[in-house]
Amino acid sequence: MPQLKLSTNAFMKRDMLLNLFILYLVEFVRGAALISFLPIYGEKALGLELDVIGAAITAHYVTDTALKLAIGYLLDRLSVRTVVGVGLFFSFIGIFILQFADVPWLFITAAAVYGIGISPIWIVCLTKIKEDQRATQMGFLYTIWLVGLGSGPIVSNLLLDIDLDLTFYIIAGVALASWLLSLLIPGGRSMHIDVVPFRKQLSILGSRLKDMRLLLPGMVLQTLGAGMLLPILPSFAVNDLGMTATHYSVLLLIGGGCTIVGLIPMGKLSDALGKKWFLIVGFLSFGMVLFALTQKPPLGLALFWAFLLGISYAAVLPAWNALLAAFVPPGQQGLGWGVFSTVEGIGGIVGPVIGGLLATSYGGSSVVGLAGILFIVISSFYLFFPFRLFKGDSPVK
Repeated sequence: MPQLKLSTNAFMKRDMLLNLFILYLVEFVRGAALISFLPIYGEKALGLELDVIGAAITAHYVTDTALKLAIGYLLDRLSVRTVVGVGLFFSFIGIFILQFADVPWLFITAAAVYGIGISPIWIVCLTKIKEDQRATQMGFLYTIWLVGLGSGPIVSNLLLDIDLDLTFYIIAGVALASWLLSLLIPGGRSMHIDVVPFRKQLSILGSRLKDMRLLLPGMVLQTLGAGMLLPILPSFAVNDLGMTATHYSVLLLIGGGCTIVGLIPMGKLSDALGKKWFLIVGFLSFGMVLFALTQKPPLGLALFWAFLLGISYAAVLPAWNALLAAFVPPGQQGLGWGVFSTVEGIGGIVGPVIGGLLATSYGGSSVVGLAGILFIVISSFYLFFPFRLFKGDSPVK
């Protein structure tokens, strides 16, 4: 596929390959911890309620989101190796503490410490995206991200059936490896950056946030819906869908695999055809499938719904992030992505708490159904969104 090679050659340099491999390891641990290990370990091994598990996942996102703005600022001034390395060291410590987290407060604290180092490597990779191939390269980057995020819980679920301690040590070992590899990152800054006063940078970003104010509700609602699902997915699969850990792994494999396979083609189509209908149809089908899962379908039908979820997610991700990238100010990409990721993170902070509380009171099916309704609302939002205000994905003044 010569076009793919041309559009992704910026990712093939030695330092970028190292960044991408670290990103894979970081997301492997994140997927294993948030989607599988924390919910299952917290409920089965520690006997914690789903609201406590939701609070722990929220604590992770609080530290992750709170530090994104600072990390973006630091990436504009300090070496990538320093920012990424220090962050991943804290993340390893957070994972390491989990083996002692036999009380709720320590469980939540460990998850919070773990959240410190997740964002830097992702923001570094985002700064490498080329302007003329945004959606295509976003698709490539998200492929790496999703392979890690999807393979983590699949491996973790399979290992949890064998030995809980073995699962922990493998997750901790991968977290340690990502930190050690970060020490090999070249010492320079993430990119050539215009040195301007911090207040002026905030003024530029404030102007961009004002330009994109119509996008802000969608940014928050998207992560809110996804965050609600995190603490309850394993228990929903077992208690409502009657799945085993192996069935749940297959479900994740189908959904994640379809997303991974679809990202680059969807990114190319989004570059060629525009973003609007990819967002509308993607979010609509995502919401409808989630609502369909609350009807407790048999295993075969549930796996088919997972297939549609994966395709829907593949349609949404490149289009949404390419649209968002248009508002990142040139020369302040680290700070820009930090600010926008922080806004998106608001939903990730609130979502797990809401999901955990609702699941504890009303069951996991109610959370999945409510998340489905949210995504249908988001689809309607983009149906009426004034895309005419945008020209070539750039704000029209």
